[in-house]
Amino acid sequence: MITTNICIVGAGPGGAAAALKLDRMGISSVLLDKAAFPRDKVCGDALSGKVIYGLNRIDSQIATDLFKETDIRASSWGVKFVYPNTKVLNVPFVDVDSADVETKRPNCYISKRIDFDNFLIKKVRLSPNIDFHENVDIQNFEKIEGGWLLKNKKGETLVKTKMLLDASGALSRFSRKFGGIEKDEKHFAGGIRAYYSNVKGIDEFKYIEIYFEKELTPGYLWIFPLPNGGANVGLGMRSDYISKGKVNLKKALENILTNNPRFNWRFEEAVLEGKVVGYPLPLGSKKRDISGDNYLLIGDAAALIDPLSGEGIGNAIISGEIAAKTLKVALDENRFDATFLKQYDKAIYNKLWKELKISHQLQQLMRFPWLVNIVSTLTTRNKEFSKLVTAMLTDVDLRKKFRSPRFYFKLLFNK
Repeated sequence: MITTNICIVGAGPGGAAAALKLDRMGISSVLLDKAAFPRDKVCGDALSGKVIYGLNRIDSQIATDLFKETDIRASSWGVKFVYPNTKVLNVPFVDVDSADVETKRPNCYISKRIDFDNFLIKKVRLSPNIDFHENVDIQNFEKIEGGWLLKNKKGETLVKTKMLLDASGALSRFSRKFGGIEKDEKHFAGGIRAYYSNVKGIDEFKYIEIYFEKELTPGYLWIFPLPNGGANVGLGMRSDYISKGKVNLKKALENILTNNPRFNWRFEEAVLEGKVVGYPLPLGSKKRDISGDNYLLIGDAAALIDPLSGEGIGNAIISGEIAAKTLKVALDENRFDATFLKQYDKAIYNKLWKELKISHQLQQLMRFPWLVNIVSTLTTRNKEFSKLVTAMLTDVDLRKKFRSPRFYFKLLFNK
């Protein structure tokens, strides 16, 4: 049995971020994962500016090393939105041309999770203060005085820990049983992902593509260009609308790619690599309690996925970094009770809530295709909206413009 002050369950981006930040502060932790790396994880694979921001807050060298890993990541220099009325909004992250895309650092990467997560785990393996264990499947948790016992399926205690950081993802047993993260379909989404090769029409600067198709509201279809050719293609929709419309996401994706004239020519020679796979998305569209006596919830386990974009990696890394800093204070004060750890909730929502709230409001707007079409007419000719989108995708700090009524007046009325 391992006895430790800090045990992190789940070695995805959130758990790895927490362990790496603790290591950089000279604090030891135990990191567990039920799989062996490299392992696949179903995801859209986009690494937004928030990911780079979060890595820099842990250790700037990690972000520098990711930039050098050209075999596992593609640089994306912008985003393309296509509205139900086929109007298109192209938003470049920065001004680039063909001559300098290989030397400038982009604001966004696309990297398969099997590669990105393993990149982080390589950093974990090199960190002296991280005791990393693979193939450890924690099935049961027992609260004891001053901490937790972590047990396997047989009921054997594997770890005794003073502090538990749950970073085990959207299907976390702990967050459902002890953290109270219930499945509320209005605050959940379903997504599917497929890998294709030979997709036509990929932009030279590898713009990520987002399509607001009428039959997917409120949701969208994406095409994200991958390194070495190919694309991550998928779609997502809020769970209550999936249930209400009895939507089969796999059939919906197949139908759109086969029959929609915007896509069928692009996929007529495309080859599906592997299977179409699905995954749940606990959305950060409402505030939840994400800490308690001797525990913190991180990333998807804390339901911090952006309600509009479905992006969760950046928020997972940011929450892992904040969790580590919270633990340093807790260790210094020898306080691990729910009241003291509530500062973690406050720090998370101070950092992320304004953005999550705005994304939820925009998601609500997406329920009405006719309204989206009206907005598209305004925004496709509005430079302020482009700036807003760029900020949302590349800058995690609180945006002063979001608090200005004058900004929204200019946004809607092009003044």
